[in-house]
Amino acid sequence: MQRRVPLGHPDFGEVFQCRCQRQEADRSRLERLQHYSGLPDDMLQRMTFGAFDPAGSGADVQGRATLKAAFTAASTFASSPEGWLLLTGTHGSGKTHLAVSIAEERIKHGEVVFFAFVPDLLDHLRATFNPNSPVEYDQLFEQVKSVPLLILDDLGAESSTAWAQEKLYQIVVHRHNARLPTVITTYLTMEEIEEAHPRLASRLKDATVVHWVPISAPDYRDPQRRQPTQTRRPRR
Repeated sequence: MQRRVPLGHPDFGEVFQCRCQRQEADRSRLERLQHYSGLPDDMLQRMTFGAFDPAGSGADVQGRATLKAAFTAASTFASSPEGWLLLTGTHGSGKTHLAVSIAEERIKHGEVVFFAFVPDLLDHLRATFNPNSPVEYDQLFEQVKSVPLLILDDLGAESSTAWAQEKLYQIVVHRHNARLPTVITTYLTMEEIEEAHPRLASRLKDATVVHWVPISAPDYRDPQRRQPTQTRRPRR
């Protein structure tokens, strides 16, 4: 479509997309970004910042405070990704929800995000060595190392083989040296990270790059914690 402008105007004779074409292009781009992220649609729809409950599930005062701090850190990071965000806490404490929320927010802003469950990522990398693999190892590995925003979910759940350790270290070192925005979630404490991944721990403890936010709240998914505590009657 052409705009009605006088002769000599910078837009004279130029062809522009109409509004419906722009909307369709935007939708297509969003769908491509969601596909590239590796996240299914239902996770992106369920695990938003608006759906996150900072009160936790049966969390005490300290636990709620850590959830609020994690929510604030994640939403701040999502608005302007800089440096690294490390979320630690027990299984079900809300780390993955916040990580997905960050991905969803950045995808809405048109940014390329790669979200990976660490064991699955390593399995995908191994699978590229198969001659029938549709993706070459170098291609996938370079994408993971250099994507504008990388989210590694559940560090520590992977097998502790020398190959797995080396691949993770190469990814972390590359992104740390290049200061590429990265989010990592793990159920490991910092002491356990030092024991299981001593070389990674050195990078993750770099306070000039990494914002470490520990969460002490219990498992959201534990149904027992959603029930009000009942006072037992003393036996007679």
